[in-house]
Amino acid sequence: MKTGEILVIDLFAGPGGLGEGISSVTNKSGNHPFKIGVSIEKEPCAHKTLTTRAFYRKIKDSEAGLKSYNDYLLGRVTREELFSRFPLDAEEARQETFYTPHALGADNSKIHKRIVELVKNHGNKPKVVIGGPPCQAYSLAGRSRNAGIKDYNAVKDHRHFLYKEYLRVLSIAQPDVFVMENVRGILSAKIDEKIIFPRILKDLSMPGRVTKITTPRYKIYSLVVEAKDSLKPIYDDPSDYLLKTENYGIPQARHRVILLGVRADIERTPGTLTPISRRSTVEQVLADLPKLRSGLSKRKDIGKDWESIVSKNAITVKRLLKKQFNQANSLDIEPFKKLARSASQPANSLSQIPEHLVEWYASNEPPCVLNHETRGHMESDLLRYAFSAAFTQLNEGTSPKSCDYPDVLAPAHENWKSGSHADRFRTQAANKCSTTVTSHISKDGHYFIHYDPKQCRSLTVREAARLQTFPDNYLFEGNRTQQYVQVGNAVPPYLAQQIGNLVFKLLESDYSRS
Repeated sequence: MKTGEILVIDLFAGPGGLGEGISSVTNKSGNHPFKIGVSIEKEPCAHKTLTTRAFYRKIKDSEAGLKSYNDYLLGRVTREELFSRFPLDAEEARQETFYTPHALGADNSKIHKRIVELVKNHGNKPKVVIGGPPCQAYSLAGRSRNAGIKDYNAVKDHRHFLYKEYLRVLSIAQPDVFVMENVRGILSAKIDEKIIFPRILKDLSMPGRVTKITTPRYKIYSLVVEAKDSLKPIYDDPSDYLLKTENYGIPQARHRVILLGVRADIERTPGTLTPISRRSTVEQVLADLPKLRSGLSKRKDIGKDWESIVSKNAITVKRLLKKQFNQANSLDIEPFKKLARSASQPANSLSQIPEHLVEWYASNEPPCVLNHETRGHMESDLLRYAFSAAFTQLNEGTSPKSCDYPDVLAPAHENWKSGSHADRFRTQAANKCSTTVTSHISKDGHYFIHYDPKQCRSLTVREAARLQTFPDNYLFEGNRTQQYVQVGNAVPPYLAQQIGNLVFKLLESDYSRS
């Protein structure tokens, strides 16, 4: 199958993780069979990131293109100047991301018209729809917040029904295959006291039932559990659709429901993802990045002051931990000296990174580390961060709960000892995969404390992006808060590539080969 033979329609695209992975798939001839026809995203900064990356994919294979992109990364040219050097590629990138942010539901007439054009121009060649409707209404955290809203009514929350926008696109595009991703909370979310997931499955298998458009039926497969009847997939448990990313080479425990829909007239059965036996750890994928110090918030930020505070905290932390761990005295948690808050130099040796991720991260390695800047922390939180990171070291990679903190470190939080915020401060242990990187990382770093107490800080955007398996040359546009949100909402691209390989193998035998 030749380059661009499979049309991809990318919905709710975010910064482009799912599209990045699928578009990176290659066949035996080295061609890229998937071509993104359109990516739809409503958030302006994510849309800007999406467009920059679409442009990069179009110019990366030429020496002049890669040099110009690196000039942009180094700040030598503006984004406008970069795009002006390759006007045709820039226009194609803007067209791919529909020029400006658009939202399904609000901009349907424009979006649907564009999809109709793409499908018509693509002819009888294969088509794929990908994407995951926003998950706030399904996530456990979102449902907890909704429960606190007076007179909240799930039936009236449009976010529960954004998947119907996905159904409308399925009815228009009538793809061979679709991939839909969402949070695990979708399995237990309820409307009128009834679990909504069986209804979603039924609607996805028969989109025309909802849209009133004559549409093919679809068989819905799990990516991780083989169906008992391959041509009529039925699974014993809804959790069979739950994919645990740490089992597939991602250094993060991100558990997501991913549904693979195959048009009913396609008689072949998709494969399932192949687990990787050895899990990737946080330290393996972060250790080579330049060391940084955190900033000081609520006061003037001076490096020597930070060193003094963290050095004093190291003494306090050792004293407190001696009561729980005999080996506390041997801890080396004195802060590094003269650390910067951001890094411009390239990463160090990639020797610790698992083999399957080395080339993935470092392909067209950037001339500098991108999006690697720390946030500021209050002085009282610096002590808690140091305690949490040191405790996790001594406790074989298990972060402390609120009950493990001495009273002198308790924050002014009325629920601190209640157990409802037991892991308010959570270190991402060096010897394990990380917990789920979520958009909450944009609000504070308490759940994402770096494992190294000598740096005493939360994770940077780049570190979060590494845990999400974004390539190192993937630039996130916008301010730091907006970058965190983009990374937290994304699908891990390396996982998306594995899904893309399954889809390609399924479609390959139905269409002409290269």
